[in-house]
Order: sequence, then structure tokens, then C-alpha cells
Amino acid sequence: MPTVGVDALTSEDFLLDVREDDEWTAGHAEGALHLPMSDFVARYGELTEAAPADGKVYVICRSGGRSAQVAQYLIQQGIDAVNVAGGMQAWESAGRPVTDGKGGTGAIV
Repeated sequence: MPTVGVDALTSEDFLLDVREDDEWTAGHAEGALHLPMSDFVARYGELTEAAPADGKVYVICRSGGRSAQVAQYLIQQGIDAVNVAGGMQAWESAGRPVTDGKGGTGAIV
């Protein structure tokens, strides 16, 4: 399965965060689409509406395990999906901004 490190991502890349609501609320990447893995199949249509028609979908979770599963599912659906290695923990460690969605600095839980 295709995997990429957070250092390879740009602000133009489409980021899909599959962590659960409490994790998202604590801190997330600005501009990411949030679809929790537990609701993913039921809410799949939200992704197909939001994702770029001809671009990659970069899937991220806390550490890379859940996002790998979702990326594999997306690939099976014909979507060009890539797992983000290390997840939001690597994102935060790399100094990438984390927001709480309310104008403050978020945290990864």
C-alpha cells in the first residue's frame, strides 16, 4: 500500500482524518476532512463529494494503523489513497500545526 511521510505533504494535499470524535476535537490538521473510522462506511458519500476527482486522498489517524485500513478500503473502491506514516503523532512531531478548531492550539491524544 502506498505510504508517505508527513514531510512530503503540502497544504494543497487532500487530508482525510479517520480518528474518532474525541481525538479530532482535541487537535487536528487545519482543512482536513473528518470521517471517523467507526462511521466511515455509512458516511462514505461525504468523502466522494469532498475529495478531488483526480487527486490523491491522504489518510491519517493517530499513528498510522487505522488509516492504513481505510486507505486499503479506498484503494479497493478505486480511489487513489495513500496512508500517512506515523499519523498525527508524526505530524505534531514534525512541527506541523495542530488546531482545536476554535482558534487555539490543539493536542494529539
